[in-house]
Amino acid sequence: MNENKVAIITGSGQGIGKGIAERLGKDGFTIVISDINEESANRTSLELIEKGIESSSFVANVSKKEDLVSLVDQTVEKYGNVDVFVNNAGIDQVDSILNITEEDLQRIFQINVFGTLFGIQAAAVQMKKQGTGGKIINACSIAGHRAYSLLGAYSATKFAVKAWTQTAAQELASSKITVNAYCPGIVGTSMWDRIDEGMGEYMGLEKGQAFEKFAEGITLGRTQEPADVANFVSYLASPDSDYMTGQAVLIDGGILFG
Repeated sequence: MNENKVAIITGSGQGIGKGIAERLGKDGFTIVISDINEESANRTSLELIEKGIESSSFVANVSKKEDLVSLVDQTVEKYGNVDVFVNNAGIDQVDSILNITEEDLQRIFQINVFGTLFGIQAAAVQMKKQGTGGKIINACSIAGHRAYSLLGAYSATKFAVKAWTQTAAQELASSKITVNAYCPGIVGTSMWDRIDEGMGEYMGLEKGQAFEKFAEGITLGRTQEPADVANFVSYLASPDSDYMTGQAVLIDGGILFG
């Protein structure tokens, strides 16, 4: 059994996932970096190790259940336990509702919706074996609270993530496993670069203008950094959140209220 608690973060080679990995590493967790991109996963894990954080990296495609089962199995083989599992991996899609194809839906649902469920299942099975509880944390979005024009498919997947979060919280509570979700807003990552580009094409805007247009509605007056999200995930991963489950919490600087 590893002396430290162990956290697995999917899609953590870059962006918000990397920020979460860095923060949980500072909190004392052993960090398992998982990403479909082997190069970025290895690079991020090495960066953590250079900072004195115990870390390993494993390649996994979250759309494949067997990959997530293997990810958990490899983690247990190396460290002995899984205490926190963060379903962070996800993709975006910008398109008119009239243009969305079956192939589009299959791709984004396979990663954002199926991938989250597969992660919940793989983590919960191991946590129940351990008998000491655990924390499953899912990536939702402001788009899981309100659907946005041109982000229909993405919004639909995030509403589904919120449903998985609530259902899993109810079913796993007896095993002392809590399930919650974080819902970011406008974060300066490569995902929002793609959203900005796609929306710019539809709206006739130059690069960066769509991003700025969305950012105008942030009450705190600035866009997010990955660390803003990671700070909240740190709470969800800590004992301080032990009495919290089934929640999908907005962490968006004040875009939506409720």
